[in-house]
Amino acid sequence: MDSTLPAWKECPEEKMRGIKIKGFTGLVLALVAGMAAFAPIAAQQLPERQGFFDIRSATTLLNEGVHELEARLQLILSDEALEALNSGVPLTVELDFEVIRVRGLWIDSQDAALTFTYELEYRPLSQRYIVRNLNSGDQDSFATLYSALNNLGRIQGLPVVDDALLDPESRYRLRLRARLSTQQYPAALRLLFFWRSQWQLESDWYEWTLAR
Repeated sequence: MDSTLPAWKECPEEKMRGIKIKGFTGLVLALVAGMAAFAPIAAQQLPERQGFFDIRSATTLLNEGVHELEARLQLILSDEALEALNSGVPLTVELDFEVIRVRGLWIDSQDAALTFTYELEYRPLSQRYIVRNLNSGDQDSFATLYSALNNLGRIQGLPVVDDALLDPESRYRLRLRARLSTQQYPAALRLLFFWRSQWQLESDWYEWTLAR
């Protein structure tokens, strides 16, 4: 996921990006309205897929003084999120990471909180799925949604905390969760998505003890 890729050449899809953004709000509203209109019919044919985010495993490894995250996620998109993606609406997946210092008789202290943001986009012209790390700018291209989600779900060697910043006499708990973010959308859409369960995709916190 962190590999460096050659610069992308300008393509028709990139030229169309500005056009898509201008009609972005209308596109998403139309999609949501369409899905609501046809929901009763669809329900008679197939059960709705609500989607599911889960942290299967997570740990950190110390590498040259830096703790690096290794994690496996299960990311299953809901029907509405999948339809939006395939219609050209990018989805944003965020990983929330916290460092919590254990203080015994006192309330534990949150010493650090990081968010790693990834964008998943489908490009109809090339029929490729793009996974973009919005923190580093790195991106990968995949022929199938399965491959793209599998890539998103494999976190390897992600630097999360410098060991020199941690108290050597303290114990630390680490925790991680994954969620589908809607913060990049206009306020009206965020309010709409708040009431739609298929956009409330969020894993439970996965917690472990920092190995020193």
